[in-house]
Amino acid sequence: MAVPTLLVLDAPGQDPGPRLGRLTGRAAVLHTDGPGLAARLPAADVLLVWDPTSDAVRAAWPGAGPRPGWVHTASTGVDRVLCPELVASGTVVTNARGIFEEPVAEYVAALVLAMAKDLPRTLELQGRRQWRHREGLRVAGSKAAVVGAGPVGRAVATTLRALGVTVAVTGSRARPGVHGPEQLRRLLTRADWVICAAPLTESTRGMFDAGAFGLMQPSARFINVGRGELVVGSDLVAAVSKRWIAGAALDVFDREPLGPDSPLWDVPGLIVSPHMSGDTVGRLDRLGEQFVDLYELWAAGRPLRNVVDKKRGYVPLHD
Repeated sequence: MAVPTLLVLDAPGQDPGPRLGRLTGRAAVLHTDGPGLAARLPAADVLLVWDPTSDAVRAAWPGAGPRPGWVHTASTGVDRVLCPELVASGTVVTNARGIFEEPVAEYVAALVLAMAKDLPRTLELQGRRQWRHREGLRVAGSKAAVVGAGPVGRAVATTLRALGVTVAVTGSRARPGVHGPEQLRRLLTRADWVICAAPLTESTRGMFDAGAFGLMQPSARFINVGRGELVVGSDLVAAVSKRWIAGAALDVFDREPLGPDSPLWDVPGLIVSPHMSGDTVGRLDRLGEQFVDLYELWAAGRPLRNVVDKKRGYVPLHD
């Protein structure tokens, strides 16, 4: 009996690829890059999107021929994969929930501490051999608004609470422990820290604009570890440059990698990092192991974990 065909969309320059040794003899594994995806897609029973930065699936999916019954992306966000034709199809989409939440939360905590204690300025002054005493901020007792009630947002909230921060979480709807979107404006006016960990959907795109930044306190700081398109970049630059808010940190951008001519590099009070908040040593092994575990469920005809609600664009909380 023929084994299922597993097609892997490789990440350019990333070595090693997924470790799939446990699937030897249980799957016919094919590899492709973005340009070759459309030609190979009809032959695949399963598609593993190992390159989470690629838009190749959205470009190739509407083409002719059969389509895989299951697509797994090695990322939390699925906005680079979903297209109307995939959403309307019967194909199941899963993501890498469970891999990145704690590392992202640790990164957010590091940024909060770094900004509160003015560590970027300390390192800058050290490089100049200048002794300049300053006073830092207390983190314990401060207030944070975490926008996004998914696994990442909840992990961020838990980690910040461990630092003594009072945290309010907002989501797409109100439920125990989570404020609804109608409360966001009120929470923005009170927060010392605003952390964006929301998924990218049509309702969240551009949600942090001049109006949102204008609601924040002049002492507030903004951190985005969600998606770059959640923020209107020019409005953020204005908010930080004009001191509407005290500072910001961005780990995600609407165009990646960030070009050398981007004005974001030169904004005083803005920390720029290259989409690395969830990336830790050993993550590729963990991502591969997670996919193989899911493949074994799929091959056995058992329900998959981390199933994305394709219309919402994320894995529902109850899953």
